[in-house]
Amino acid sequence: MASSEVLTDDSLYPIAVLIDELRNDDVQLRLNSIKKLSTIALALGVERTRSELIPFLTDTIYDEDEVLLALAEQLGNFTPLVGGPEYVHCLLPPLESLATVEETVVRDKAVDSLRNISQQHSPQDLEQYFVPLVKRLASGDWFTSRTSACGLFSVCYSRTSASIKTEMRSHFRNLCQDDTPMVRRAAAAKLGEYAKVLEPEFVKSEVLTLWSNLASDEQDSVRLLAVEACVSIAALLPLEDLEQHVMPVLRQAAEDKSWRVRYMVADKFTELQKAVGPEITKTDLVPAFQNLLKDCEAEVRAAAAQKVRDFCQNISTDSQEQIIMTNILPCVKDLVADPNQHVKSALASVIMGLSPILGKINTVEHLLPLFLTQLKDECPEVRLNIISNLDCVNEVIGIQQLSQSLLPAIVELAEDTKWRVRLAIIQYMPLLAGQLGVEFFDEKLNSLCMTWLIDQGIFAIREAATQNLKKLVEKFGSEWATNTVIPKVLQMSRDQNYLHRMTCLFSINVLAEACGADVTTKFMLPTVITLGSDSVANVRFNVAKTLQKIGPILDQSTLHSQVKPCLEKLQTDSDIDVRYFASEAITNLAVAGHI
Repeated sequence: MASSEVLTDDSLYPIAVLIDELRNDDVQLRLNSIKKLSTIALALGVERTRSELIPFLTDTIYDEDEVLLALAEQLGNFTPLVGGPEYVHCLLPPLESLATVEETVVRDKAVDSLRNISQQHSPQDLEQYFVPLVKRLASGDWFTSRTSACGLFSVCYSRTSASIKTEMRSHFRNLCQDDTPMVRRAAAAKLGEYAKVLEPEFVKSEVLTLWSNLASDEQDSVRLLAVEACVSIAALLPLEDLEQHVMPVLRQAAEDKSWRVRYMVADKFTELQKAVGPEITKTDLVPAFQNLLKDCEAEVRAAAAQKVRDFCQNISTDSQEQIIMTNILPCVKDLVADPNQHVKSALASVIMGLSPILGKINTVEHLLPLFLTQLKDECPEVRLNIISNLDCVNEVIGIQQLSQSLLPAIVELAEDTKWRVRLAIIQYMPLLAGQLGVEFFDEKLNSLCMTWLIDQGIFAIREAATQNLKKLVEKFGSEWATNTVIPKVLQMSRDQNYLHRMTCLFSINVLAEACGADVTTKFMLPTVITLGSDSVANVRFNVAKTLQKIGPILDQSTLHSQVKPCLEKLQTDSDIDVRYFASEAITNLAVAGHI
């Protein structure tokens, strides 16, 4: 934006306006003014932005949190507006102030912006301006500044000289040992990324000690963040150091008195598994994982259950089956009957994934009974999760075995009282149909699909059932539809319940596209035309909508001889909605050149 478009004769106009707006009692006005900072900076130019706007902002950081949050975010993208990387250091003072405020989200956003602009400093400017800022924050009187400092070491350490690095390691060490738990928590949260930029010798000589102390901290909020850091640290160490220094601490964390720490171990378990490798997994992590699956707290068991498939996949193939069958499967069998529904639901979302790992024989003998138990579980979420992953099992044991073992339970679930379970069955049906083949489907499941079309309570079920019909026709062909589905759909047009007649129209909407012009004209269009004289207005205006929908499929002759007369009749209907939708249908078909 050219400055002449913004400035008046008073060259201080933008600053003056900004001052007035920031002093206004209306928070929204102040917030909007902060969001216009980039426009004001463009109008001022880079020199005045550096010399006037940035100092003004630095001196006025006293506002509502949402205004400060917007300011912290804006400043992170201000580098071009102050003259580029050469002058980026002038953004540090306001961001340093923002990094010390009481509100956590403001501090975090200020740190994000500082991390962003740190990369734009030259090595000289980094040591001259940015590193002193980090030191000031790290040694500040208030814990707020020290927590913010923790997130800045990793973005500047590797670009500094050896002497500066020594100082920075000293500062970070002090933060890890700070008297305030919030600071130690922030240090623990950033320890992993800090370790990644350190020289290998300091990872072993310094970081391991810091991490071990944080993992034994009196505050469980610190210990659980130390678990998270373990993933990064373990990836940086050789095997012998892992066994000697990391695993004792990790075993201790897996048995921590605080369930929140054990939960974090469970949540990060597969990442830890990849970091420590197959041998330590076999000797140390398998027993730890068993304990987590048996934990006394449901939240921990649920987190561990969620990792069962991934943990088993990552076990070395030479011992994979033996470990799963001996160590993991007994725990899984217990979890299937767990008293907590969240645990059972978490397991149900992943248990099917064990089938490809264990193969056909083990699946049939050991897993199928568990699947059947979960398909009949009283918790709908458990049943839903099993249904949604049936294809994993089908790939291993084949559809014949699947249908014999699980199909009766699936049919039972099709009438489940929970509509979301019925919906999941409907959505799975086209896949199941393709796997079963047309004959088996017609014998076992066809009538079920038609029953869904007239579901009594839930429109989403009836809508999904119509989409299901379309997918089945695409799979089995229009001839199958003509012989099997369409007669049953058209029969609904004569039902006493007007909702069933509406569902007939909805079904025709989706079937017409799948079946093509000939089948639509010969079998379905006459029924639509007949329903144009229905006694219920809702049915009649849905006839208009259906004719608009299927019109592009039909030939010109049919449109002029049957569709247009029906719509013109509906345009004179006694109901205003019927007239509206009929007029809309004629207009849209005419605009598209169909009539």
